[in-house]
Parts: sequence; C-alpha cells; structure tokens
Amino acid sequence: MLTARLKTLVADGLLERRPYRTNPVRHEYVLTESGRSLRPVIVALAAWGNQHLPPEERTMILVDAQTGEEAEPVVVDRHTGRDLDDSEAFVFTAGPAAGPAMRARYAELERRRREAGAEG
Repeated sequence: MLTARLKTLVADGLLERRPYRTNPVRHEYVLTESGRSLRPVIVALAAWGNQHLPPEERTMILVDAQTGEEAEPVVVDRHTGRDLDDSEAFVFTAGPAAGPAMRARYAELERRRREAGAEG
C-alpha cells in the first residue's frame, strides 16, 4: 500500500525517487519543487484544525524557528495582502479550462450574488 502511494506521488510530480545506496540499492523519496509548494496548504490545514481544538489537545503547533513563539497562519492574497477568509470579497469563478456546465454554474452564482447585493 505504501509503495503504491509513493509511486503515485512520484508520478504526480510531488516526490522524486533517488538512490542513496548502491549495494543493495536503496532509494529515498524527496519533495520536488511542486511538493514543497504544498507547504502553505498543509500549514493552513493544520492551523484550521488547531482553531477547532482546545490548546491542550493540539498535537503540533507552528512556531517561529528563531523565537519559538507560536505563529498564527492566515491565507492572504499576494497582491493586496487581504485575508482570503472573507467570502464576500473573494469568490470562485470559472477558469480558462472550464466547460459550459461549469461556466453556467458560476454565472448563476454570480447572478445570485448580485441580486443579494442589490437587496441588501
């Protein structure tokens, strides 16, 4: 089971399989650039989980490596610095590869948002 998962992560470009011993041949798995780019997602998920636990039940916390102070991660827009938790300010819409059904769904959601905004 682990072998299959590792193969999938390699095939998906998240891990790279590298030999570290020749006799017998042994391999290690290291994160690729794509795999390392998942760190902010994992940090955000961990922070979300910790928000829903009492402090004494947290099994791990993110801390500043220099000071040891606990960090409080937030997800922000790179360009504006605004917090992405604001579901009124940031919404999803159809991307370039979206098909007709997806585009219609997001168009309907946008129409509803506008109607709700006009009413409120």
